[in-house]
Amino acid sequence: MNQNVFIELINPFKDKVFRLAKRLLTSTEEAEDATQEVMVKLWNKKDTLDSYNSVEAVAMTMTKNYCLDQLKSKRAGNLKIVHNNYTDREPQLDKKLEDSNSLEWVEKIISQLPEQLQILIQLRDVEQYEFDEIAKIVNMNETAIRVALSRARKKIRESMVNTHSYGIQ
Repeated sequence: MNQNVFIELINPFKDKVFRLAKRLLTSTEEAEDATQEVMVKLWNKKDTLDSYNSVEAVAMTMTKNYCLDQLKSKRAGNLKIVHNNYTDREPQLDKKLEDSNSLEWVEKIISQLPEQLQILIQLRDVEQYEFDEIAKIVNMNETAIRVALSRARKKIRESMVNTHSYGIQ
């Protein structure tokens, strides 16, 4: 496999790899490093990539594992989950503030969930992966993924209702 074929193969999902890394790691720089590391690993396996059913699933699994390894390393104390993918086109100021506050609360609530649930929410609700693809990436049963996502969404919903009903938690 030459460089051009490799680039054509990874181009459709390289941004997804970055977004997952950014979801799990502190900063854009950390996510860029993780993405680059995964791409190097894929390049080193370029001759065997044809044997995989989904190179994208392999890349996402590699990204998840690399990021979790980073979180477990000594640098883990300096890392936290940040999500800044939300942008809006010139809404009114009060709407911007309301949206910003809601997004911050959702991000805060998600960051308090266990890592596995954070990954599932990222893959399903942000990246829009199908359940069978998620099952391959996280090595879980599809039914278990559906149940876990349902419980995670319920926790998020309950926290948001409590926040808006009773003020700051």
